[in-house]
Amino acid sequence: MPSGRFAPTPSGPLHVGNLRTALVAWLFARSDAGALWLRFDDLDAEAVRAEHYRSQADDLRALGLGWDGEPVRQSERLALYREALAELEAADVVYPCFCSRREIREAAQAPNGSLAGHDYPGTCRDLTPADRTDRQAAGRTPALRVRAAGTVVDFDDRLAGPQHHELDDFVVMRNDGTPAYHLVNVVDDHAMGIDLVVRGDDLLPSAARQLYVARLLGRSEPAQAHVPLVLAPDGSRLAKRHGAVGLAERVAGGETPAAVLSFLATSLGLAEPAEPVTPAGLLARFHPEALPREPFVLDPAWLTATGPRHPGSRP
Repeated sequence: MPSGRFAPTPSGPLHVGNLRTALVAWLFARSDAGALWLRFDDLDAEAVRAEHYRSQADDLRALGLGWDGEPVRQSERLALYREALAELEAADVVYPCFCSRREIREAAQAPNGSLAGHDYPGTCRDLTPADRTDRQAAGRTPALRVRAAGTVVDFDDRLAGPQHHELDDFVVMRNDGTPAYHLVNVVDDHAMGIDLVVRGDDLLPSAARQLYVARLLGRSEPAQAHVPLVLAPDGSRLAKRHGAVGLAERVAGGETPAAVLSFLATSLGLAEPAEPVTPAGLLARFHPEALPREPFVLDPAWLTATGPRHPGSRP
């Protein structure tokens, strides 16, 4: 049976962009009569808020987007990630990196720097044992990076189309000892039998890195489907400051969860504005090739009022 997942970070309420991606993940899984798992990406202890495990799950239930089994918490699976890190170390494909974010940023901005601001310049790639000892003696704790610079990963995304990504050396363990996003998702997707990863297209560059980690570890490589984002009226990423963007806020303003579901379906081209829909009813209309490939920009009026209104447009 095919299997998918929705993996939010419980750091705050889900906004309509998150819920829209959850709907697409649900439709992909259920259209293939497959399973859908809810997995909380909760390794960033400083960002996580305990109340949002429940609030996010409650929002999904209110929209009729159920899942299979019990929700999974990555914070309870650290042993699996430590094992995977040990495999990478044994294969000698990772190395300790002592660079701060500021140092990486400054290296990219140097006059002779040719890297994008998010790329790693390789400063620590070839440090000698003595160099590493000196840095640790100075109180610097390393992260672990994969040796990937120059590696090219190609794949076909079911929504974003053909992808061609050249990798830098990226982090698989942070300098506080926390396993990083690019590692933990590979380990969990394999362990949970995930066949298709559905998430926002802001994470599209992550897919290539994770596919590469999967190859290094001999883990499965799920198919990818990256959903175009919902944007604020000014074209920026959606946030609480933009108005009533969460389900609870919409309901507090007099809207129903069913109306919010209708909005989500309309934004995906699956319903007419204010048309009553159900998740099960949307399955008959769901054709991945017909989903929008551009971001969805919210109508400013929708953010300040509830009720049946056209929610926005595509640029």
